[in-house]
Amino acid sequence: MSVQVSDETHAHYELSHLQTLEAESIFIMREVAAQFERPVLLFSGGKDSIVLMRLAEKAFRPGRFPFPVMHVDTGHNFPEVIEFRDRLVEQLGERLIVASVQDSIDAGRVREETGPRASRNRLQTTTLLDAIAQHGFDAAFGGARRDEERARAKERVFSFRDDFGQWDPKQQRPELWSLYNGRIRRGEHVRIFPISNWTELDVWQYIAQEQLEVPSIYYAHTRQVFARDGMLYAVNQHIELIDGEAPFEASVRYRTVGDMTCTGAVRSSATTLTEVVTEIAATRVTERGETRADDRVSEAAMEDRKREGYF
Repeated sequence: MSVQVSDETHAHYELSHLQTLEAESIFIMREVAAQFERPVLLFSGGKDSIVLMRLAEKAFRPGRFPFPVMHVDTGHNFPEVIEFRDRLVEQLGERLIVASVQDSIDAGRVREETGPRASRNRLQTTTLLDAIAQHGFDAAFGGARRDEERARAKERVFSFRDDFGQWDPKQQRPELWSLYNGRIRRGEHVRIFPISNWTELDVWQYIAQEQLEVPSIYYAHTRQVFARDGMLYAVNQHIELIDGEAPFEASVRYRTVGDMTCTGAVRSSATTLTEVVTEIAATRVTERGETRADDRVSEAAMEDRKREGYF
């Protein structure tokens, strides 16, 4: 005897778009916990890594995360983000590792840039690779998404790095039917991107749905800024002004967080989650294309850095 199921019953069991993305990401995180011995979750204090933290909670609670949380700190981060990072990790009761670019400079592993356009952003790669080697991590979760930038669109969910930490898009493995091959040789590691298939709008809608706290700089606020190369930078002690650059006050917010020397703000009046979601839904420029100076160096700037071991 056949059982007739109404359309209403079918609809009741259909997952929403965000539920589908969430389920895929949780599956990926559990796969990593099952396949790798020493994973780590890279956490910047930004919106994408905040979503990763919530997904890890859903994947592994009531137990603790089966991996520590690590931040690669340039020393030139926004104070609001560092305060938020420490408070969130403490609230969750998880272990935080801070890999310091300043320590890399002091040890002679990297050389600090000088001049008005100096930045520590590129120096993060050496600090990250050294920390991965020091702690023996074989997998590192990151919050990169394919919609951010063309090089990141080439990433697999399991993105393999050789024993020098380098990425070659031609050497990535196929990922058919959500099957992920985590087999690696000694010295290699894998970058894991559980929210690869999310968009910036998905991230903000999920933050709104879950009512997640984010650093205050994601909302519109009045800040002293100056204009350079079509971007607005926060006035701070880490950037030298060039002749002709004059600080002024503006209502701005940040679409992405990172080193203060290369992260720009956008003019905005969005002070609530609803207003941010509305603003993102209307934009046609990616956050990195609009607010990250390090991605404007050349057409292949991000891909070049990723080949060297960048996030």
